[in-house]
Amino acid sequence: MLHTLQAVLSFLVPAAVVGSAASVTTSATTLDNLQTAFNGESNANARYLTFAKKADEEGYGEVASLFRAAAKAEEIHAANHAAVIRQMGATPVAHIETTIAKSSRENLKLAMEGEVYERDIMYPEFIEIAKREKATAALRSFTFAWKVEAVHALLYGDALASLEKRRGKNRTYYVCPDCGNTLAELNILKCLVCGHPKSGFIAVD
Repeated sequence: MLHTLQAVLSFLVPAAVVGSAASVTTSATTLDNLQTAFNGESNANARYLTFAKKADEEGYGEVASLFRAAAKAEEIHAANHAAVIRQMGATPVAHIETTIAKSSRENLKLAMEGEVYERDIMYPEFIEIAKREKATAALRSFTFAWKVEAVHALLYGDALASLEKRRGKNRTYYVCPDCGNTLAELNILKCLVCGHPKSGFIAVD
């Protein structure tokens, strides 16, 4: 799994994306995009916590742990975006939608689709605009979130592919406090996304 994540993260570099996002909304500004991302990450946090409860109810302890770890990562993304919004003189605003959990299989599929959208469409477009506007702090926050959403998509896909093996007790995942990078094993020296030392990772189960 570590080698797979390293391959994903080495591929995901902003320079590779800029210029490939053909559907960039030119009327949007970086501040608009930060607000959109803050709202999205805040809702993802709430949604994944609801999904975690459902997974626990259905006996998928490992899936519940994954959802809680991803929720923590989304909380970190939201906090990073909020900090930049405040630096730009605005107030971060989120409208939390009510989540109705379905089966854990359906919830995993929905979560993976959301992460793929952010990985392939939303964040690449936001990165393009932030680079054009020379919004360095926003670019950093967007890039951290973008790389980690790719990790989440992979983790959700793996969970879907082996769902019945995920029954039983919870497991521990590890979340980087700076960028939200989410690992099933802490067999690294520092974060592959932001360089934070592994000693500071947050254990979530």
